[in-house]
Amino acid sequence: MAQKNRIETARINRRQALSGFAASLAAPMVFRAHGHAAPSETVRHASFGAGGMALADINSLTASKNLKLVAIADVDTTRFAEIQKRFPGVNCYKDWRELLDKEKGLDSANISTPDHMHAPITMSAMQRGLHVYTQKPLTQTIHESRQLTRVAAEKKLVTQMGIQIHSHVIHRTVVALVQEGAIGKVKEVHSWSGKQWGDREPRPARVDMPPASLNWDAWLGVAAERPFITGYYHPGNWRKRLDFGTGTFGDMGCHILDPVFTATAVGNPLWVESVGDAPNADSWGLDVQVKFVFPGTKHTTDQVSLTWYNGSLRPPSALKELVGGKDLHDQGSIYIGEKGILYSPYIDAPRLYPKEKFEGYKMPEPGGADHYLQFVEAVRGNGQTSAPFSFAGPLTESVLLGCLATRFKGQKLQWDGPAMKVTNVPEANAFVRRTYRKGWEVEGL
Repeated sequence: MAQKNRIETARINRRQALSGFAASLAAPMVFRAHGHAAPSETVRHASFGAGGMALADINSLTASKNLKLVAIADVDTTRFAEIQKRFPGVNCYKDWRELLDKEKGLDSANISTPDHMHAPITMSAMQRGLHVYTQKPLTQTIHESRQLTRVAAEKKLVTQMGIQIHSHVIHRTVVALVQEGAIGKVKEVHSWSGKQWGDREPRPARVDMPPASLNWDAWLGVAAERPFITGYYHPGNWRKRLDFGTGTFGDMGCHILDPVFTATAVGNPLWVESVGDAPNADSWGLDVQVKFVFPGTKHTTDQVSLTWYNGSLRPPSALKELVGGKDLHDQGSIYIGEKGILYSPYIDAPRLYPKEKFEGYKMPEPGGADHYLQFVEAVRGNGQTSAPFSFAGPLTESVLLGCLATRFKGQKLQWDGPAMKVTNVPEANAFVRRTYRKGWEVEGL
């Protein structure tokens, strides 16, 4: 069953899932902020990243007839040929800083790089007045998220985090069910992902020659220098590494916890504690379990708990019995309310329990939207985005606090959100902010 669920999840992935459900936004609020392209104009766009998720983002953004890809930057030149074939005339750069310096007529950009470069590139783009679509997690540290959120607001820029399923009709249905009170006030939530972006093995003791096509120094960017190791970082395994990714929690937490945070409207947690795997010297843990407790909101009890599991860990077996007794999907959430239970498999129809209580219950029909085209139109002055940094920044902060907590297994970290500070374990604050490599510093970070 677990293998079948993995196959189904892969089949309905982040990009494909929207295609069958996208619908136009209902009665969008139109605004005209300084610096937005006029609705009659074409949005001139740059992509930071040209392969993998970046290529998927390019494809989705250029599906709009109102956006033109003008330039790309990627540290791996093997990715240029396909882009130039599909988008004749696009300017290609090996260094993202050169792109920003030379391309003067840009309106917007997507930042679809490894996690550690999200903040420096996004901040630099925003400092030049560009509207930005940045992949999740928004940043690699809590401090970076706070700063991007602040600058986006100050400059009144259109922003969107790449949690595409935020606009998916299924996730919007989950939010509607909670907020219309279907299960009463939420007492606790359990969320999980079967992915395993971590590693228990030490870093290999070898030094390899980077491929001629890869600028290894630029790939490292703000991270400390180290030797290249074939297959260990680029192109696919950087998510596992402490200095470049955020593990499974950072990768999938922003997706799976998105409807949790939206539905319950929780803010900063009171405390967080990890009881699962801790990272080693180089890589994130594999089997992670982290518990948060938040102050209550109008959609929850006086306090509400959220427990995250990833890798081989899952919610207690007693919860499985409450939602049908079958194996849980490979990814999803269970919301426990005062009047019922909502089971929300990842990108699958939500279910209400006990079944007999909700027999004939009319499910809400909130509709869906295209997350990418929503961004393009907001840049043009039509409507607004649904996952701007004002929402995505705080969401990312909480997810990253969970990642931070795994470094302090078994210690309940008391969190002062406004001050961005762990109040009872001072050494934890060393991980709220990172030091950028000399020569790679970015204003505002």
